[in-house]
Formats: sequence, C-alpha cells, structure tokens
Amino acid sequence: MTGARDTVRVRRTPVAYGELITLDAGALTVTAAPALGGRLLSVTLDGAEFLYRNPRLLDGHLAPLPGVRPGPHGGPMADWLNWGGDKTWPAPQGWDGPEQWAGPPDPVLDSGPYGARVDRLGDAVALVLTSGDDPRTGLRLERRIVLRPGSTAFGLHLSMTNTSAGERRWALWNVTQLAGAPSVDRAATEGVYLGLAGSGRPASVPLVAGTGRPRVHEASSGVLHVPHQEVVGKVGFPDSAGWLAHVGPERTLTQRFAVHEGAYPDDGSRAEVWMECPLTEGLPHLGGLLPRDHVVECEALGPLTTLAPGASASLEVEFGVGPSAGPVESVTPAGHWAGPHRGAAVGRARGVFVPYAAGSLDARGPLGARPLALGALEPGRACPVHLPQHRLPCGEWELTAPVPGGGTARVARFTVGEDGEPTRFNY
Repeated sequence: MTGARDTVRVRRTPVAYGELITLDAGALTVTAAPALGGRLLSVTLDGAEFLYRNPRLLDGHLAPLPGVRPGPHGGPMADWLNWGGDKTWPAPQGWDGPEQWAGPPDPVLDSGPYGARVDRLGDAVALVLTSGDDPRTGLRLERRIVLRPGSTAFGLHLSMTNTSAGERRWALWNVTQLAGAPSVDRAATEGVYLGLAGSGRPASVPLVAGTGRPRVHEASSGVLHVPHQEVVGKVGFPDSAGWLAHVGPERTLTQRFAVHEGAYPDDGSRAEVWMECPLTEGLPHLGGLLPRDHVVECEALGPLTTLAPGASASLEVEFGVGPSAGPVESVTPAGHWAGPHRGAAVGRARGVFVPYAAGSLDARGPLGARPLALGALEPGRACPVHLPQHRLPCGEWELTAPVPGGGTARVARFTVGEDGEPTRFNY
C-alpha cells in the first residue's frame, strides 16, 4: 500500500565498487551508485522496479556478478559496460572531433566515480552526485536528486560546469533506460508517449538506424507514440512539448522538462527515444554494439550552450511514477492523464488521473459556481474521473490537483454548454 511518511530515510549500503545510496520516501525509493558514473540504478514504487539494469553485470542486490570488474573504462561501444539505470551525458555524441562526445564508454562522466553528498531540505532530502573534471569535454557534471516524503515524484536537477581554460559548447543529455518488450502488435498501448508543442518544428526526425528506424505514429492530437518494437535505432523530437512517458505492462514512468528556443543537438531534438532488441552479432557501424535485451531509452536534452571558463548551465527533469492505466495523454506537475483522446466529446466519463501527491482533485467553474470535488487522490494510485450527473453552470471549468511540496496546479479544463452538458475537455 502507498503510505505517507514525515521524513525521507537515507540508507548507505557497501558494495564491491563503493556504496549504494537509497532515498526512501515511503512508497517511492530511488537508489544511486556514485561509483558507477553517478547513475540511478533503481526506482521502485511499492517494491516494483521501473528501470532497466543489465542482468549480465549486476545481481538482484545491485552487486557485480562474479568476473565483472567495475571501474573507469573507455574504448569502442563493444567494450561498454552498460549497467543500465538513469545517467547524464554531454551532447552531441559523435566520434568526428573534440566538439562531440565520443562515448559511451567514457572513463570519467559515464563510468568514473562521482562524489556524493546528502542534504536535508526541510522534510525533503537531496542527494548530490558530482563527477570528476573531464579533460576531454572540459566538463564537470552534477546530478541532484530530490525526494519528498509521501510523494511518488522526484526531481533530477542537472548542471554542467566548464572546468577548462577555454570556451566549450555542450548540451545536457539525460538518459533513462527502461525495460522494453518484443511486442510488434501495432494496436498495443505500451511504449513511449511524447507531447508536441505545435511550434512548427518537425514532429520527429530519424537519427540512428542500427537495424532500422523506430516507428512513430500519432496517438491523438498533439501526442506521439513509439510502440515497443523489434529494432535497434533512435528517433528525435524537435517539437517536443517537454514531456515523455514510458508505459509498460504494469507501470508508467513520466518525465517533464523545460524546452527553450535556440539550438539543440541532433537536428534540433529536445527529446529522443532509443530502442534496442537482442542481436546475435555486433553492429560494425555502431562500434560493435551488441544488444542482448529489449531496452527503451527516454532521453531529455537541454539546449546547446557556449560556456566560458567557470560558467555553468542546468536542466531540470521531474519524474513521476504510477500504474499503467492506458495511453498517456498529458503529464502535469501534479500527475498524468490516461484515457480518451484529447479534445474528444466527453459526456460524463473522463479517463484516469494518476497523482503524485495526496489530496483532492477539484473543479472550479465560472464566478458563483460551487466548486466540485471530483475525487480523493492517493499518490501512485489511479483515480477514475467522472463529472457530476447533475446540470453544471455553463462556462469554463478548471481542474486542480496538489503538487508535491505544496500548492496546486491546473491539470485540465473543460467547457460546459448552455444545456449544462460538458462539451470539450483539454489538458
């Protein structure tokens, strides 16, 4: 059962490569491995795991298997120890010159040890992971993970600092690995969903074709779907609205991040999705990369930024977790929506809201209309939403829900016509 707790507990567990640091917020726990490139290796809700980790390298306790030797390493992709989890890299990636990051593998930012510090912030806890100074890119990376008690969301605050003596130009690039599936069913709802901004930029662009290019289609107006599929390849999303959601058979993980005007790597991509499936031979044009599992990467990017010596840039990614309740239609600071297509005629049933904080889902209408309580919210639990059966005052209505850390956020709007019936529902 999901339960509230007044504080976030911190556990430090020795392992062969250093230590694991777990932040326990009640139902939600996250576990980081500072010595393995500062990555998160586990995100669980009521004990159920969200992240992919490599079963050929780590056991169920996140310890290395016999014969596996953690530590900084470089070389071609064929030599990469892909532990899995969530990590931060610099973009653009490439092997053509010093303005591209020639990894993974990488001995500092991907596989090198990160320093670790735990800060108390009132009832919240922040785990701060800091890389060494990388002579190749001129960067130092920092990953700041923030949990609040009783919430099923956490913040990941990223920064890069130029530690070199000259200008450097990079973008922050966060990579979250999740378990894929061998599904090729075009009607399946599992996979990755992305919101579009309607900016006029391309909705998607092909980036890498390992064995092919991932298939992308429109799930609903303004939402794209990349289903699980048998392919090794990557697609970018220049028109990203700043949210991604991975829907698995039982669990959904969402990400929100800011998008900006300006230059982005990879043909202007604000978000990217990489997919891989098991192969029997390595891919020569990808450095001998030999995928062994079905893996999905949800990737959030910041803009390319020219950094003077000592200057920094940042990117904030907000994660939320919950059960899978169907195709994701929208991700908000308070939770995500799954259900009927955006803008469809709604009648009285209105999909499912999955909140990240406890409280009430409320509707407020035109001046003089009595506010409505549409449901009690328990973090990490799906809340089916139905509008009242009685006639409603005509006009615009706004739905609000509590945000982790305090306050509320608007999560949807609907319009009521003169006949008292709801007509349109918009996220």
